[in-house]
Amino acid sequence: MRALKLLFALVALGLYGDTSAQTSEIRIIANPNVDASEISREELLRIFLITKTSLPGATHVEPVLETAGVSNELFLKEYIGRTNTALMTYYRSLMFTGKASIPKSFGSDAEVAEYVAKTKGAIGYVGLSASTARVKTLKVR
Repeated sequence: MRALKLLFALVALGLYGDTSAQTSEIRIIANPNVDASEISREELLRIFLITKTSLPGATHVEPVLETAGVSNELFLKEYIGRTNTALMTYYRSLMFTGKASIPKSFGSDAEVAEYVAKTKGAIGYVGLSASTARVKTLKVR
């Protein structure tokens, strides 16, 4: 019984460690006009599910996606909890019912960072190796 508890604890620690490693491989970025310096996981989820369209100090926020790649996979798994296909199906359902448009999406970290830098209220994500000189990095709490 004691060995089983130890095994369970080790598995739980392994899964937790895995999660923190994934989040450290991407950055949440925002246009410099976004007043926030941090964002909660819940706010991030709601922004990317288009159920929240503003943050304190910003009149409007706009989610920006990558179309594929490691950053996209890590972001969707860690923060959204959906596959890319499931998220696109969700966005299409919002579009067809007239509730929202499908967010802008780009093929690389560089394109996401460039769009976020020039678009007021834009929020996106990039890998750690991407240049973030012209955007603000948000801390996720």
